[in-house]
Amino acid sequence: MAGTDGAIFVGGGGEGYAGPQQLLLKYANRHGLIAGATGTGKTVTLQVLAEEFSAAGVPVFLADVKGDLTGLCQSGSAQAGTHAAFEKRAATIGLDLRYRDFPVIFWDVFGEKGHPVRATSGEMGPLLLSRLLELSEAQEGVLNVAFRLADEEGLALLDFKDLQALLTFVARNAEAISARYGLVSPQSLGAIQRRLLVLENEGGAHLFGEPALELADLMRLDAQGRGVISILAADRLMNAPRLYATFLLWLLSELFESLPEVGDPEKPKLVFFFDEAHLLFGDAPRVLISKVEQVARLIRSKGVGVYFITQNPADVPNAILGQLGNRVQHALRAFTAKDQKDLRAAAQNYRPNPRFEIEAAIREVGTGEAVTSFLEAKGVPAMAERTLIRPPFSRLGPAEEGALAQARAGSPVAGKYDTAIDSESAHEILQARAEKAAAEAAREGAREEAAREKPPEREFSQGRRYGGERSAEGGAAGGTQTGGRSRSQSPSARRSDSVTEAFAKSFARQLGTKSGQAVVRGVLGTFFGKK
Repeated sequence: MAGTDGAIFVGGGGEGYAGPQQLLLKYANRHGLIAGATGTGKTVTLQVLAEEFSAAGVPVFLADVKGDLTGLCQSGSAQAGTHAAFEKRAATIGLDLRYRDFPVIFWDVFGEKGHPVRATSGEMGPLLLSRLLELSEAQEGVLNVAFRLADEEGLALLDFKDLQALLTFVARNAEAISARYGLVSPQSLGAIQRRLLVLENEGGAHLFGEPALELADLMRLDAQGRGVISILAADRLMNAPRLYATFLLWLLSELFESLPEVGDPEKPKLVFFFDEAHLLFGDAPRVLISKVEQVARLIRSKGVGVYFITQNPADVPNAILGQLGNRVQHALRAFTAKDQKDLRAAAQNYRPNPRFEIEAAIREVGTGEAVTSFLEAKGVPAMAERTLIRPPFSRLGPAEEGALAQARAGSPVAGKYDTAIDSESAHEILQARAEKAAAEAAREGAREEAAREKPPEREFSQGRRYGGERSAEGGAAGGTQTGGRSRSQSPSARRSDSVTEAFAKSFARQLGTKSGQAVVRGVLGTFFGKK
């Protein structure tokens, strides 16, 4: 059995189970939830849904947090220990088990297991960067000032060193900047710079730069009309969970900002799976959760379906949970009082079924079995059903090296992102300004040195030559003072001071003449409009 026209087949059952469980493509952009305790089958359910969407011509983006989903690029087979169980389940739910592979593009922030995936630091914006760096409210305010300054000064923020250069620039001109934008304290600047260092040590610098990811490359179809499945290698990325969550949230916001309104299409333009969703919402400030809620509510009209995968529905804020119309609930354990409370809350999110008690079913379903509810006609949630999730057609678990190599070699974006580009941006611009200021200061210093070292013209007063003996004001000739100015400071030190002074004074003058036009940013800090 397969999904009827306009639907994808998720599973079914025999005796004691309902009939075929299908997810209507028309309502697939109403978002969804896959939840359940560790080891209950969430990853396989994600794999099955990715296969079904791909076969229906819907591109998919997902993160592979354990390395188990690379098998999508390789056809399943009669694997020992799984084939017999799969055949039995296929017979039970009336499925024609036809193993096959699916079109896949591999991505990796670190560029090791797939194409490098990058975003510019300017596109990331201060809100998401503050979340990534775990900044306080005061520190986030300083970062906002830095971004505003970069906008007004025409300093493009592309890679990691641009951020570092911008903060150094702000620190050196803190007095002038504070006078215009409000206090920029050295303590806050130092804290931000230290957090950037921690992020760099975690490998976060790889995320920022060019060429930045083009969303069109996540929305591809292959020659057979199947949706391409983009798999982000996240096993290493999970060592920096905030980096993982921030990157996926940035990608979601980019989709929201960039895609046109399409209303309610017959099928989604893209389905986005957000695994380990608790990392997104854990300890997140209220303002960020509000922005995610806004994106989740509005992005469906852009034709994007978002599916959160997590252990417990309680990991997702209620305002967002209420927008997830398509649900697959695997088993939840109820060992503690909190677990029991969460179990009851999870059961209350489903439309009751008189044939069984939902709370008991969620506690009792086995691996590969779930309580499901998908939107029916007119977008109404169907009654909860106990469902056997269909077996995957692709390989269960990681793909073999040969299949991985073949998929990477045949990638439609081969060579496009593999080499980083270092365009002129804030780092280079500020460096050029500093060198110009240094050159001007050096020339000024040379003129001053020449003026001081030039022999004075001979002047006679009361028969004595000026400078030959002690003058009335200057002390002994050839002493440490000339014209009342100390010469104890070395020429190189004076030139260094001159560079700093020249740069600071020049910048202070520029601040007074700026028009105040700044880049308008989108809901999560990305650019909107001109850059």
